Amino acid sequence: MPLKSICIYCGSQNGNNPEFIQAARVLGKALADNSIRLVYGGGTKGIMGEVARAVAENNGEIVGIIPQFLLNLEGDGTPPGDLGEVIVTEDMHQRKHMMFERADAFVALPGGIGTLEEIIEIMTWGQLGRHNKPMAFLNVDGFWNPVIELIDHMNKSGFIHTIERVRPLVIESPEQVVSTIVEAAEATRSAAETNISKM
Repeated sequence: MPLKSICIYCGSQNGNNPEFIQAARVLGKALADNSIRLVYGGGTKGIMGEVARAVAENNGEIVGIIPQFLLNLEGDGTPPGDLGEVIVTEDMHQRKHMMFERADAFVALPGGIGTLEEIIEIMTWGQLGRHNKPMAFLNVDGFWNPVIELIDHMNKSGFIHTIERVRPLVIESPEQVVSTIVEAAEATRSAAETNISKM
């Protein structure tokens, strides 16, 4: 089955580097141009809003998943009408589970604690064998370098088993995201088919 959707984790703030916003917009357009559905946190602000608007402006498909309390914080409590399908959940746990189920791969753009928590959870599930979907850091201007170094430090210190299941791909430019993720998904699918044929 071809890759149909990518979940983007990213900040609800703009950050202080213009490259963050630019990367989000380039990636959003690339998703739309390649008919890959955006699955994201449903917000309209910061990098999160920019990637969704870029998909929408280029006639791409969007699924936003957001808990009611965040809709209340962002505005009047109603979903935006111009950013595709919006699913309103009861809480953060339901939101994250639905994002996982709707996505064929995961990419973390620059963001804060919430973004970090989301991609780390997906990495944990990968280590535990709950999925083999591609995971990646879009490492805009080296943003994720400290986390990448920490993962390597944990591995060298003997606290990570099956590192190949844990370490996300590191992609340096938004133009490379779609092709890299599609290639990784195809490699995973091919390996799975080979293993089945050997049984």
